[in-house]
Amino acid sequence: MIKTAEFIKSSGKWQDCPDPVLPEYAFIGRSNVGKSSLINAMANKKDLAKTSQTPGKTQLINHFLINEEWYLTDLPGYGYAKVSKSLRKDFEKLITQYILNRTNLVNLFVLIDIRHSPQQIDLDFMQWCGESGIPFSIVFTKADKLRGNAAVKNTEEYRKKMEEFWDELPPMYITSAEKKQGGDEILSFIEKTNQFLKKNNVRFEK
Repeated sequence: MIKTAEFIKSSGKWQDCPDPVLPEYAFIGRSNVGKSSLINAMANKKDLAKTSQTPGKTQLINHFLINEEWYLTDLPGYGYAKVSKSLRKDFEKLITQYILNRTNLVNLFVLIDIRHSPQQIDLDFMQWCGESGIPFSIVFTKADKLRGNAAVKNTEEYRKKMEEFWDELPPMYITSAEKKQGGDEILSFIEKTNQFLKKNNVRFEK
């Protein structure tokens, strides 16, 4: 459960991020996947993360301090943002450098629009995470936009696609910011992970 959520800073370089002394959980996905809406729903704050109808609105690394215990990080979206090619390359460089160099990054939540069949850009990104040794989970968004068992059917399609290349699949969550579905499961995972880190005396240092 999120009791307090405080915006700390926006960073244009991974080196400018807050000191890596707390566990950090980052959220990333293709542009317009509903990332900011999900973060706001989880925090029960309408305007914690900035939402926009324009894909690619998040252009910096945004840090939020949660319960004074861990960082929630809102990363720029990848993919089809309506920005120039050069700016898109800057985003990609910013994202990859952050992911590869952020020493306190515990888990990356990769957000995927559940309404669509598996997209190669998402599969490629997750493959890169796996090859880079980055722990990640899959978060399916916008489940409220589907009827009946379509959400379950689409997640199974993703499972089958990933099983072609993966021996073990990452955790998967089905969410809806509109109905506040799935956020508690994600927060429960974060809480249990933080407890594990404390129990094993895992320390993050500058």
